[in-house]
Amino acid sequence: MKIAVLSRNANLYSTKRLIEAAVAKGHEAIIVDHLKCTIELEKKNPKIYYKGEYLDDIDAIIPRIGASVTFYGTAVVRQFEMMKVFTAVESQALVRSRDKLRSLQILARAGVGLPKTVFTNYAKDVDHVIESVGGAPLVLKLLEGTQGLGVVLAETHNAANSVIEAFNGLKARVIAQQFIKESGGADIRAFIVDGVVVGAMKRQGKEGEFRSNLHRGGSASLIELTDEEDTTALKAAKAMGLGIAGVDMLQSSKGPMVLEVNSSPGLEGIEKATKKDIAREIIRYIERNVE
Repeated sequence: MKIAVLSRNANLYSTKRLIEAAVAKGHEAIIVDHLKCTIELEKKNPKIYYKGEYLDDIDAIIPRIGASVTFYGTAVVRQFEMMKVFTAVESQALVRSRDKLRSLQILARAGVGLPKTVFTNYAKDVDHVIESVGGAPLVLKLLEGTQGLGVVLAETHNAANSVIEAFNGLKARVIAQQFIKESGGADIRAFIVDGVVVGAMKRQGKEGEFRSNLHRGGSASLIELTDEEDTTALKAAKAMGLGIAGVDMLQSSKGPMVLEVNSSPGLEGIEKATKKDIAREIIRYIERNVE
């Protein structure tokens, strides 16, 4: 079949691996830059125009939509859905996962363990916000931030107060979250494809850094998930409606706690840590769903 990877950069590890895996299984694979697609709407005749032609022979798409282009990227995914093309990640789930607050509300409603989180509309009573997540130290996150940017660890009550007031003054939306000290600057990334954890790694932040993002100097190692961690990750992905997801969790004294659920999780870190062919699992998932 013909599979399109929606990606803006053909040189990215994840994009290259998905193309390789599709070709290895005998499929035709192309890269489509979603920002260069033109969406044409007409009753019962949705079309996508790309580089001088209509994309009308695609069987499945794998969206790799960057956070900064969520709006247009998801519109293109939605258009493919209207054209009855199978998508590895649905547009609605993509939109949901990019809204941190909405995601946390969905996860909490589904009964998924979360660090205590507080969000306000620029409340004046900053002290209450700090106390309600268990006091300092606490983590403050910009709602629009991605990849560990806009995340601050406020170690004292005064520091937390200053940072929240500064963000409020800039009219930047911020959530306050309980700091899980016992995780020791490490988190777990569980990679889920079609309701199964296909790989998991532990990411350890570098010395003195509480964020464990690999591009911030963190290191990754293979980890065997406990039953509770496995169940939590699957529950989170299911609640978000994601066929492919990277679920980030912390190991706390009260069990696993979900930090966020990523809808375009990178393959490089997880494939290198686990030595598993995750890209092939994604292609298999598509094969199971496309006749």
